[in-house]
Amino acid sequence: MDRLDYKILSCLQERGDISMAELSERIGLSLSACHRRVKLLESNGVISHYAAQLDRRALGLEVQIFIEVKLTSQRREAFAGFEAAIAAIPEVLESHLITGEFDYLMRVAAHSTAEYEDLLRNKLSEIPSVMQMRSLLSLSTVKEFRGYHLN
Repeated sequence: MDRLDYKILSCLQERGDISMAELSERIGLSLSACHRRVKLLESNGVISHYAAQLDRRALGLEVQIFIEVKLTSQRREAFAGFEAAIAAIPEVLESHLITGEFDYLMRVAAHSTAEYEDLLRNKLSEIPSVMQMRSLLSLSTVKEFRGYHLN
């Protein structure tokens, strides 16, 4: 990848719906050369997909919670069982295997604390390999992920 590829990626992260003509103009490449580079970035897996970024509050998702999860065991089966279970829970937006006192850090969004309590009591706490959870309520988002720094 070179400087032009990084410029293309920066533009696409900023505005995924940009037309190829506008992208090529902003990058300073011909339309065909820009299109060829974008297709190569897609086929190499650098660009994995395109999506609209939604405003969670506009969707009524007022509560954002980070959950630290400790499993009963560090065995492969415990990890696999937990990961399969949370993959089936759409309210879990992200899950990361982490180091430290807990095994996973998850991010969840809910319409209300009551909705989160229902998720906690009826889905998350029912996962067999979960030993302990700690919920951290996000009061406000100071900086939200909008793309990778590519300079």
